[in-house]
Amino acid sequence: MATLREIKRRVTSVKSTQKITKAMKMVAAAKLRRAQDALVAARPYARKMNELLRHVVTKVDPAIHPLLQEREIKKVVLVVVAGDRGMCGAFNGNIIKAAIDYINTQYSTLLKEPDGVRMVTVGKKTTDFFAKRSYSLHARHAGIFGDLHFGHARTIIQQLSDDYLKGEIDKVEVIYNEFKSVIQQRVVVEQILPIPPEQIQKTGDAHDHAQVDYIYEPSSAEIINALLPKYLNFFMWHVLLESSTAEEGARMTAMNNATENAKELIRDLTLSYNKARQASITKELLEIVSGAEALKKAS
Repeated sequence: MATLREIKRRVTSVKSTQKITKAMKMVAAAKLRRAQDALVAARPYARKMNELLRHVVTKVDPAIHPLLQEREIKKVVLVVVAGDRGMCGAFNGNIIKAAIDYINTQYSTLLKEPDGVRMVTVGKKTTDFFAKRSYSLHARHAGIFGDLHFGHARTIIQQLSDDYLKGEIDKVEVIYNEFKSVIQQRVVVEQILPIPPEQIQKTGDAHDHAQVDYIYEPSSAEIINALLPKYLNFFMWHVLLESSTAEEGARMTAMNNATENAKELIRDLTLSYNKARQASITKELLEIVSGAEALKKAS
């Protein structure tokens, strides 16, 4: 049985840990609120962008722009988005496992080809994991979530678009955690390049404005040339915001659970301490009574 000193030391240690997890929960809650605000603020722009693109894309031949053209799939790039830090439950592990399962299921044949499947890792956790294993890395973007800004999305998309236009890659997909609620994240796989027209239509407004026949100046082709890069940049920005929000939600939940577990452990340890103390006092009383009885008999 543990001594009173050992139990007291454990209670002190758990209380110290509880203070840390409670503080981390509060920090995660503040970051979650900021991330949610950023997501909400981005929606009006995304809605108008998709609405305008939907009007144009449905009226033109996909061959009008190389970023819309389907081609034979020989080289694929998978963008894997996770976090830079831990202490967020299974958030990072779920993405890594989902990415491996997806590659093995969808691209088992291409995996056997040199650079048939390459990875773009976003976040320190995915970068560290895949860099130490037999996966071909196309690019690495670690440490961006501490100061996340739109330039990160632009940098990622710029490289992917350039390589796609050069013919170095034939398809780009992204896998990330979509924020559903504080306690729920959903792993999502979406195609980035070539841009699927149905994706633009899917993310637009519920009203079918595409039936209106607009006259565009300059031409539809020039508008597409100007809008597609902006659309891709904002698409990746939305992915990064979703992942960041989901990560902070997962971290807040994990730290809340850790704080509650610490509270239960402190209660159990306090009960054990009181029982041990009571047993110690009872033992001392028995020894005193026994000693007194022995003295009485001796006299």
